[in-house]
Amino acid sequence: MKSLSLFFIVAIISLAVASPAAAGKTKPAKKAIVLAGFGTSYPSALVAITNIRDRVQKAFPETRVKMAFTSNIIRKIWHKRQNDKKFLADNPGIPQDILYVKGPLATIADLQDEGYNVIIVQPTHIYAGEEFADLSSYIAGLNAIKTIKAKFMPFKKLVIGRPLLGKYGIEYDYHEDLVPAAEALAADVALADKNGATLVYMGHGNEYYSTGIYAEFQHTLRKMYPKTNILVGTVEGYPSLDNVVETLLHTKTKKVMLKPLMIVAGDHANNDMAGDDDDSWKMVLRRKGIDVITVTKGLGENSKIADIYIEHIKDAAKDNDIEL
Repeated sequence: MKSLSLFFIVAIISLAVASPAAAGKTKPAKKAIVLAGFGTSYPSALVAITNIRDRVQKAFPETRVKMAFTSNIIRKIWHKRQNDKKFLADNPGIPQDILYVKGPLATIADLQDEGYNVIIVQPTHIYAGEEFADLSSYIAGLNAIKTIKAKFMPFKKLVIGRPLLGKYGIEYDYHEDLVPAAEALAADVALADKNGATLVYMGHGNEYYSTGIYAEFQHTLRKMYPKTNILVGTVEGYPSLDNVVETLLHTKTKKVMLKPLMIVAGDHANNDMAGDDDDSWKMVLRRKGIDVITVTKGLGENSKIADIYIEHIKDAAKDNDIEL
């Protein structure tokens, strides 16, 4: 009897000691990365987006990677195509995560509903402009949620990385982010040199947000590749096409290679830059007597560009004590 009583006493003590430890255990964090970019409706341009996705997934094989399109218009186009039998027959290779793509908020909500509570949102934007500001606002809004009980908070950590050309602030000097981006474009410079052409990039820009970063990036490129004539213009903002034309005429340039300074070679690249309409960059330059070569490939097709986003994800993880 004494032995039996001693057994029960030991068992009770063991349970008493173990219970607080068990109660204090927390479920391991489920981690995910959301690649948030404008998107594209061009099936031929998707290779730029999927290249970034695939390289990020390869870099973080244990982490869930999902894509989100920030453009409402682009998402609606893809949603309509879900039931477009002719489109699907003509484009059999469309990835399901493109066909059913959602916006950043919905993508984050889906992940949270699946139990992912540590999420890094990595923008695939070029610079910290209007779209990045809006995306940052979404993240700040979600992080403002404060539940009565801490255990019901939707996220352990929800953080955002920085765009290709960095962002303003003291944590990271955006001037330093311009350097690896410029280094990643060495192949473009070599191709322009091979063709004896001035390299002209067409960026998107913005009508309402500073686009001075494009002029700074132009300076960085010229400093890095002093033997090559390089210009950067934008569809919206400064430097404009007029600024580009003015410089080309002043330097008596006879030949240029046009390439989009955008992640995808979508509508802007195929129409605004390389289209046959009178107001396209190609046609405007040709009317000025300049020979034009167009290269309709997005920056996302360049794996060195994709790898910069991987480094920015690593920085966001390190800064927020997230192990990937």
